[in-house]
Amino acid sequence: MPFQPSYFKADFFKVLSNPTRIQILDTLRSGERSVNYIAEWLEVEATSVSQQLALLRRSNLVKSRKQGNQVFYSVHDRAIFKVLDAALEVFNNHLVDVRDTLEKLE
Repeated sequence: MPFQPSYFKADFFKVLSNPTRIQILDTLRSGERSVNYIAEWLEVEATSVSQQLALLRRSNLVKSRKQGNQVFYSVHDRAIFKVLDAALEVFNNHLVDVRDTLEKLE
């Protein structure tokens, strides 16, 4: 079967369907970070962060670099932040709509 953008998009959004993965990506906005840094920042176990990072790496959303006994991660393509920012904008618009509806009910 030839490459289908719709299948890529579906798989892409499946990867982004986990809140921890989105938090990890947001943590990487400011640059490369170690697993331990991400785990401490998100207050999540390092093993859980490592599992999520492995999935993000397999999906080509992050890349890794080993230095000594630490692994550092960074975003493979910063365009991912446009997607995350667009999702946040949709969320904020939804909140405005909910607020307007509630104000009309008062």
